[in-house]
Amino acid sequence: MIEELLDPRRTVVFAGDSVTDCGRREDPRGLGDGYVRDLFDSLGPQRPRIVNVGISGNRAADLEARWQTDVLAHRPDVVSVLIGINDTWRRYDKNDPTSTESFERSYRALLEPLQAKLILVEPFLLAVKDDQDAWREDLDPKIEVVRRLASEYGAVLVPADVEFNRQAALVGATTLADDGVHPTAAGHRLLADLWQRTIS
Repeated sequence: MIEELLDPRRTVVFAGDSVTDCGRREDPRGLGDGYVRDLFDSLGPQRPRIVNVGISGNRAADLEARWQTDVLAHRPDVVSVLIGINDTWRRYDKNDPTSTESFERSYRALLEPLQAKLILVEPFLLAVKDDQDAWREDLDPKIEVVRRLASEYGAVLVPADVEFNRQAALVGATTLADDGVHPTAAGHRLLADLWQRTIS
């Protein structure tokens, strides 16, 4: 698939929450300063058209609500989706849970209309704070949804939760995400490298 992604005639849309957003609306190129920018830089001058439509705070249902205007309107050849951590987080900080079933319904609604090649990125969490271990009860079933949908829809699955936790054991969790959720510069570099390595 990497050869197709390097084709400048193609459009790749990155959809998600703050991990994807990374200030892209303040960036003249609309990329932000996270893993999408890292990928833009590493893919080189023959890169495809890259569009970042991440919005901080979004859950899967929020992506569903803006999917037509923010994603389908670009007529993408490839769509990369990273969503889910806010569907878990809001249960713990706002007492506003998203059930696994609702998460799956919204996520499936994102994939159904797409004719593009799909890249699904696992939502991830590093237990930096004492209470974050408990989040696994909510997040792990949602990660399983993403894995199952990747298999069902023939998507490439980027194992971000697996790799972030593996690397955290080597370098320390706060090196990669100082609040357990939002990657540091090193975390974004890890995510970009993992994304590119997986689709290769």
